[in-house]
Order: sequence, then structure tokens, then C-alpha cells
Amino acid sequence: MRTSRWLILSYTLIILVGLSFALPNLLTPSQRAALPDWLPSRPVTLGLDLSGGSQLVLEVDAAALVHETLQSLATEARATLGDAGIGTASISVDDDGALLHLADPAQRPAAEAALAPLLRAGGKVTAVLARDGTGALHLTLSDSARAERLNAALTQSLEIVRTRIDQIGVAEPSVQRVGNDRIMVQLPGVQDPARIRTLLGSTAKLGFHMLADQPAAGARPAPGTLLLPMQDGGDGAPRRLAVQARPALDGDRLADAHAGFDPRSGEPVVNFRFDEAGARRFAEITTQNVGRPFAIVLDGRILSAPVIREPITGGAGQISGRFSVAEAGVLSALLRAGALPAPLKVIEERSVGPDLGGDAIRAGIVAGLAGFALVCGFMVALYRGWGMIANLALLLNVGLTLGALSALGATLTLPGIAGIILGLGLAVDANVLINERIREETRRGRNARAALDAGFRRAYATIVDSNVTSLIATLLLFQFGSGPVRGFAVTMALGILISMFTAVTVVRIVMTWILDRRGALRSSTARLEIEPLIRLMPPGETRIRFMRARFAGIAVSAVLSLASIGLFISPGLNYGVDFKGGIQVETSTQADLGLLRDRLGGLGLGEVALQQTGDGGTVLVRVERQPGGDAAQTAAVETLKAAIQGIDPAAGIERVDVVGAKVSGELATAGVLAVVLAGLAMMIYIWWRFEWPFAVGAIATLVLDVTKTVGFFALTGIDFNLTAIAALLTLIGYSVNDKVVVYDRMRENLRLHRNLSLREMIDLSINQTLGRSLYTSATAFLAMLPLAIWGGSAVESFAVPMVFGILVAASSSVFIAAPILLFLGEPMRRRSRSAMMADGPEPATTG
Repeated sequence: MRTSRWLILSYTLIILVGLSFALPNLLTPSQRAALPDWLPSRPVTLGLDLSGGSQLVLEVDAAALVHETLQSLATEARATLGDAGIGTASISVDDDGALLHLADPAQRPAAEAALAPLLRAGGKVTAVLARDGTGALHLTLSDSARAERLNAALTQSLEIVRTRIDQIGVAEPSVQRVGNDRIMVQLPGVQDPARIRTLLGSTAKLGFHMLADQPAAGARPAPGTLLLPMQDGGDGAPRRLAVQARPALDGDRLADAHAGFDPRSGEPVVNFRFDEAGARRFAEITTQNVGRPFAIVLDGRILSAPVIREPITGGAGQISGRFSVAEAGVLSALLRAGALPAPLKVIEERSVGPDLGGDAIRAGIVAGLAGFALVCGFMVALYRGWGMIANLALLLNVGLTLGALSALGATLTLPGIAGIILGLGLAVDANVLINERIREETRRGRNARAALDAGFRRAYATIVDSNVTSLIATLLLFQFGSGPVRGFAVTMALGILISMFTAVTVVRIVMTWILDRRGALRSSTARLEIEPLIRLMPPGETRIRFMRARFAGIAVSAVLSLASIGLFISPGLNYGVDFKGGIQVETSTQADLGLLRDRLGGLGLGEVALQQTGDGGTVLVRVERQPGGDAAQTAAVETLKAAIQGIDPAAGIERVDVVGAKVSGELATAGVLAVVLAGLAMMIYIWWRFEWPFAVGAIATLVLDVTKTVGFFALTGIDFNLTAIAALLTLIGYSVNDKVVVYDRMRENLRLHRNLSLREMIDLSINQTLGRSLYTSATAFLAMLPLAIWGGSAVESFAVPMVFGILVAASSSVFIAAPILLFLGEPMRRRSRSAMMADGPEPATTG
């Protein structure tokens, strides 16, 4: 039980460093600024669900990117063949490639030879040439070229998006790459992302095109020309003008663009200026085409088509188009940042109002303090002064977790706060296990030194096993989760790892120091008595014959699980927008629910679903994703907001989520996969650490626990979303955690009590760990209960099912997992007994 001074010094240094990183979270900005330079001063970063703001996920339109690349490839191929004296009858481009029909099919070998250099660039195969059934040449991009082009487009888009965000002055934006084709943009303080959606979703490809001869009504445009829509001129009548397909000048020659006002009309305009090469080219165009109109085209739409009245040699011009002041500002920002290499689609959008974020922080603090007080009070009731040592370790755990989050630059989200609160209950699990083991060793007659040593030593393997199962679920949640749910996984993982340090290392040193000061470690007769303040269990070991109720326990569990499956089928789960896709608006309103349903149902947005949450003052409004692109979703959100505030002018829009069908499908698949993989990982780990009957018993019980929790979701109508998946995965880890402790004692008793029948051995093991199982379930329950009551709608899908699941997991360890092990374990017991007899006589035991 001795610890070297150097090791104690190392532990002290770790604690001091961790707490120094946590300190800025308790200080005001002015106090943080006054800290010495050698101390950390950065507090933990708050997620958008706590600070308020908007998050958008953009996806590169890979199909449009490939199509544009093929268009350029086809144009280059036509020019290459023309230079070789080979004529083309026609060229068509679709998603599969470019099809070249030669004017003279006999020239096909010559055409293939001429195009060969075009198929390779930089020593890499960029395109593939094949013949189709008609004899035409088929040009397609190689897989490597597609991947390289997509990667280059994403990298370029990332920089352009950053530049565009900087142009509008958002404080501390976050723009980061997600996967192979997505960009996530987080904008603190921006609650209305409609303008941001326009800013980021526009390709902003500007071109100056000469007008072509206008075709007759209903006629097709001439070859080499395009028929493009003209921006509304004010009368509402749609107009389309024919322009030359090849731009006379590209917008990439712009050096600057800024919003202003036309001095004659007073209307907002965008003033632009070319670079030196662009200015020369613009002067040539305007000199050669005086008296002719030319079109200013942005993303395939004509902004204006003025007539060139005189040569423009100064390299500057003006774009007008009946803009609003905001539209002129956005357009100038787009032009300054440059054009995107490919369109970006907004596939996910979430915004949180500042009031909701502030309420979430307050609710999290209240729930956390209440949970901490309940857990601390319970530990004192169980272990008196020794419980205070566990509470000190618990407080240290919270401080070091905050310090680790600050040091790593991690983001604290509302589910992350839930993870810290749940960690309060789970962190004392090791202390309960150690104290109960010390009690047991003391009852066996060991002195203080031996009881303390055996308590920590024998509890350590169980602590590691139980925490590894929780870490498996947490790591899978981080892998398959997204956004705030990942924040929960980070805080849970840090809490679990730190609790193993505080609960085992720190508590052991403190307990050893106290006993050493009392002289108990130097006495062979001194005993370490850990007595409760309030006795919750009878003194000594219980002798309840749990296996007598094994058939009733399994029957009741099976009936409840079958009923849960029935509830899953009908009425089914209340899937949130995370899994269904669509639009969800959270509003604080006192308007009548029936009135809201009637008014919103008449907006023409499809089926409207309303759900009251919390105390009834918050309503979730869900509508299906609207046909059309990003503009259609923005319009639907604005329509909903206007309608809600038209019914109740005092209504507040707290949160808006827009999730595309592709994202919702990916999230649903990832959620199911995470749950399945978590179950398999638990089974493999338990099989490795124990034997196959233990693994089968744990997984069978796990399936029953999960089905009951899913039935609870269906029965209560609580949102089933990403936070609900976090609850399921956490329950999987917690449920197996509880069973591992019982299994570990069973494995120990297999060697100590060879003459007992398997039923007697299982009953003995459950009775020996009964106090620990009840106490740790109680601490987790007490930690989560305040969050379930005061946490609000944002964590309702996590906290309420967790409270239910903790009760289910505690009972299933005794009445489900143990009976299944009894049914499967007789062959294992016989093999184990034979092996023990071969090893030698049964070891003597004390007590």
C-alpha cells in the first residue's frame, strides 16, 4: 500500500495542471484577462446549442462537377480534332460521358490517335476513350480523375467559403471539411441562416456574354447560343434571352466588387473593377461592340443586358438588377470571394436562438448541481466520512473533465453537459465497488491493512472490465454520431478515463494516508470499519434465493419485450427530422394547438405535425422537406415563421432544423449500425474476458433491455433522434457494465466454491454484489433524475429514457442475465470443476 513520493508528486502535478485549465471556466472575461501569461486563460468552447447560432452542412454537387468537367473535355476534344483536320458531326454530353460523332467514320483511327495525348495529364490517366455501338467515340473520366477533381473542388471550395464568411463579418466562424465531399460551417450568433444559405449556396460564376440573334417564339436557339432567363424586370413577366454560349470575358478577372447606389436612380447596384488583363479585354470588347447589347450572367441567370454606348477603357463597370440593399451586399461579397468550382448544396441546416442557448446552460447547471448534491448525499449516507473522500474524487473528476475539454479545445454541447451529469453517477461506481469490497474483506476478519489492500486489488479488474464496456459504446457513438452527440461522446469518454484515475489512484492514496495517520496500517488488529450513516441493506451478506424466481423473471421480461415490439410496429416511433428529414421549428408560444394546426395546415407545405414539449409552452412544428432546392426550404421556413408569429405575435422561434433526405438516411443507417456494432463488441469482449455462456447471457439480456427502451419511446411519443441513439448506446454500455460486476464475482466463485451447484454459486454471487448493484444504479438514477425533470426538450430524448433504462438494467442483471447463465452454464461448470480438480486441492479460504 506504499506509494513512492515521486509518484505522488506526479499525480499532484497532473491534478494541478488539469485544474489550471479548468479555472478559466469559473472566471469572467476581465478576470481571465488578468491571469498571468503562464496560466491557461481559454475557457471551454460552447457549442451552438448553448451559445446560439447556425450550422450548415454543404455538399459538393459531384454530378454537376463531373458534367462541367466533361463539357470542358468535349470542347477540348473538338478543338484537338479540328487541329488534326478531323471533322465532328455532333458532340453530346450526359452524366456518363461525352459522345463524339465523327463526320467521316473512316477517320476513327486517326481521331483516336489525335485524342490519345488528351487522355493523360501529368502522367496520369484522366479520361478513357471507348467506342459505342454506333461507331461514335465515348469519352469518360477515369475513377482516379473523378476523385482527384472532387478533392480539388472541395479544397478550393473550403477556402472560398471561408473568404465569403469573412466578407460578411461573422465573429469566430468555424469552417471545416467533413468527409470527401462536405463542408460544415458553424456561425455563432447568426440565428437567421437564409442570407448565409444564399451566400454559400451560390456558385457565383460571373460571365459577360454578347447577345445573339433572338429566336422566334417556340423555336430552338441557334447552335453555339444559350437561352437564359432574365432577372425579373418588375412586371413579373418571365423573359428569356439568347446569348452566345462562350463568354466574351469571365468573372475571374474581377479585382474588386462592392455595393453602392446608382447616382441617377438611387437604386442599389454593384460596382466592379477588373484586373489589368481583364481591363484590356473589356476595353477591346466594348470598343468592338458599340451599340450592341451584352449580358451580365451570374450562375446561368441574366442580371442585366445593357447596351454598350461607348468604349469602356477604365476597367470598371456597374451591375444593376433591381437589387435590394442586402442582395447587393451579398452579390458583391460573392464576386469578391470568387466563383466556386462546383455548386454546393445545403443538405443540413440547424439554428438555435440565443435565449434557448442561455436557458439550456441554466437548466444544465441546475440539473448538474442537483444531481451532484443527490449523489454526494447518497454517498455520505452509505459510507459516512469515507463517502466524503469519494465525493472529493467526484468533484475532482468534474474539474479535470472541464480542464481536459479546455486543453483539447473540445466543444461543450448540451448533450455534453448531460454526459458530465451522467458521469457523476457512473464515476462513483468504482468507489462503491471498492468500499463494498473492503467491507466484505473486513467481515472476513482481515485487519485494516489487508482489507484495504485486498479491496483495491480485487476490485481493480472489475473496474477495468466495467469501464471498458462503457468506453466501447462511447467510442462507437463518437464514430457514428455527429454534431452535439459527438460532444456527448467526448465528455463521457474523458469522464470515464478520468474517473479511473480519481476513484482508484487518488482515493487509495487519501485512504492510505488517513489510516497511516491513525496508526491503523501498523497494527495487526486494527480494523477498517466502513459503516453507513443510514443502513439501506441488512448487516452481513444477504441470502436471497434469486434463482427460484428465474422462470417468472424471464417470462415477465419476454412479455414486456414482445409488447415493446408491438408498440414499435404500432403506433411506432416518433421519428425526429434527424431520421425522417424535413423541417422542424421549435417555438415558444401560448397559442392554442388546434388553431396552430388549422392555420399551418393550410399553408400548402404538406402534412404538418405538432408536438407540445416541456411544460406545454414549447411546440415542435414539423413539415416534410419541400420539393425543389435550397430556396424552397428557405421559403418554407420563412412561411412557417411568419404564420406562427401571425397567430401569436409574442411567439419566439427558438430552433430551426432542416435536414435533407440523404442526410437523414445516412444518420438512420449510422444509428442502427452503431447499436448493432456495440452489441457485437460487448459480446466479443465478454467472451474474451469470461466464457461463451457469459457472453450469450449478456447479449440476450441486452436485446431485452434495448427492446423495452424502444417500447418506452413508442409509448411516450418522445422524439426518436440522434440523442435517442446516444441514450441507447449509453444504456448498452451501462447495462453490460452492471452485468460484468456480477460475472466477475461468479468467475471468482467458480474457483473458490467448487462444491456448490451452479444455482447456489449464482445466488451467492448475486447476494455478494447486490449492495453494489443497487447503490450504483441508485447513484446513476439520482444523477439523471434532475436532468430528466429540468433539462428541457433538447435533452428529453436522452435523460428520460436513461432514467427508465437504468431501472430496467438493474433488474435484468439479476432476473434475466443470471437465469440465462444458469440454463447455459452447466456444461461449463462441469468442465471447470474437472479442470480445478486436475489443478489440485481447493484452496483454503478465510472468513
